[in-house]
Amino acid sequence: MGTGFSIDTPIRVGHLGIDSVISIVDDLLVERIRKQYCAEFGLEFHSISRNADDGRARRIAAYLDMVHEIVTRKFEDIKTASLAYSAEKQRYFELMEDSHPLKALYLRYVGLRDEAERARLEAELTAAMRPGSIDVNIMSKVDRLDPANELSDAVAALKGFVMSKVEAAVVLSAGFNPRLYSALATFQDMYRDESGKLKKRIILKVSDFRSALIQGKFLAKKGLEVSEFRVESGLNCGGHAFYSDGKLLPSILKEFREQRDQLKSELQPMIESFYATMGWAYNADGSDTAEITVQGGIGTDGERKRLAEEYGIQRTGWGSPFLVVPEATNVDKATLDMLIQADEKDLYLSQASPLGVPFNNLRHSGSQQWHEKRADEGKPGSPCPKGFLKSNTEFTTEVICTASTEYMTLKLQQIEESNEPESVKSKQRAAVLVKECLCVHLGNASLINMGIIKESQGPQAICPGPNLAWFKGPYSLDTMIGHIYGRGESLVPAERPHMFAKEMEMNIDYLETLIENRNPDDRKQAQYIVTVIRNLQEGIDRCRELISRQAFENENLDSLSDAVKVQEARLERIHASVAILVA
Repeated sequence: MGTGFSIDTPIRVGHLGIDSVISIVDDLLVERIRKQYCAEFGLEFHSISRNADDGRARRIAAYLDMVHEIVTRKFEDIKTASLAYSAEKQRYFELMEDSHPLKALYLRYVGLRDEAERARLEAELTAAMRPGSIDVNIMSKVDRLDPANELSDAVAALKGFVMSKVEAAVVLSAGFNPRLYSALATFQDMYRDESGKLKKRIILKVSDFRSALIQGKFLAKKGLEVSEFRVESGLNCGGHAFYSDGKLLPSILKEFREQRDQLKSELQPMIESFYATMGWAYNADGSDTAEITVQGGIGTDGERKRLAEEYGIQRTGWGSPFLVVPEATNVDKATLDMLIQADEKDLYLSQASPLGVPFNNLRHSGSQQWHEKRADEGKPGSPCPKGFLKSNTEFTTEVICTASTEYMTLKLQQIEESNEPESVKSKQRAAVLVKECLCVHLGNASLINMGIIKESQGPQAICPGPNLAWFKGPYSLDTMIGHIYGRGESLVPAERPHMFAKEMEMNIDYLETLIENRNPDDRKQAQYIVTVIRNLQEGIDRCRELISRQAFENENLDSLSDAVKVQEARLERIHASVAILVA
């Protein structure tokens, strides 16, 4: 969801019991938004300067404490209100999935006439109310070592989370970072207290079962337990797209379904052994089994039910569709209008990220237009005021960002001075100029939407998943949640392809890109392509198994059947074309 779009989502929906995730990569952005919300809610604000000691951790902690204060205040307002007269308190229960036990209890309450029984049920319902969790995301790859600071960026962000009052989860994404994972063990709140409670939980985003087991073992040896393994589609998602070597969700989830018990049987003894070594009591109180959840490209209640019933998935995450729900996310009007009008060709996998990782992008976004204008004026790239994505030392001793004016100027000069033919130079220039300043531009939409800066002051980047092309919006929160739970008319047309069909297509598209850009002399790369093809075929076989199943309402299994035929034929042609190269 980028740095700014869900930055205040807990404030918007947390009082209704809805969990959400805040990115805490940009401590400077959260400081500006903290100032705005403190003024709005009459809270004391003391600025934490950019050069303050331990400033990054303190800014993040201060922001999370403020969010916690506002969510708690709003939640207590509806919790203490009369259920009979508070529309927001009624909404709290009405938004729930129909199968939720509290929803059934609420519907009993609504149908009662006996005042004493109504009062008893209201007390029971009120006692069961909880605010949504204020979870945070740390992208493991964004972990700059700044000589001016004692801690790396990711570790400082983690420290800010642990310092804060929130009792929630840290979502670790974008791969394994030993430095960050080891830092988890330095904070007591990451372990169970004497009563067995975990104040701070760990959620790992993983690409497959092997990744879950390896990362889980690393943490378990330190006594750290994973509360949730969050499986994300490699390409059919928003933000950065971490390719999963051609592995498709049906294959990945089948492995989790068949081996999920192994996670507990291998990790739990390590955790308990660590506690014993430390002389601590271990009281899990029945909460020692990690949840398996999925996100990325889910678009209908039928697909949600397929994930639950076919693979035993306990919960699903929906990100991109909420970008067109103004009650839930922080998107400026101009960008929101572009998202609503966008079709499949406008939402594409780009090379805009300075990290060198494929990045889901919106064609003709404010950021893209701004960068193109600067290049046309002879000022390619962007100033680099934040530097979170600095990683390149091709021309300098200190790291710089590949989206910066400094890097682009040097790289374009090198290209011009080379002896390559103009056709090659043209492609090289395009590869340089495609990079965008994500550090700043992904946060600008929120600043514009809140009136902190003017639209002319901040180009907006945004990173929706391809699934958003089918959601036109804008929608109310109630409408979107109703769609997720299959209440009322579907928000997407019947012809929208199944999430597995879209994932299959995107992965084979990406395979073609790999082949197009391969080095013919690189044997290791050639063998990797063979592995990708093998994984794709296995995934297609798993999809074929699903075709004969009874479809859930709004699932569109027919599109999966069509995709298997079309994409398998494509894969066979690709395999035949590269077979001689990798023999």
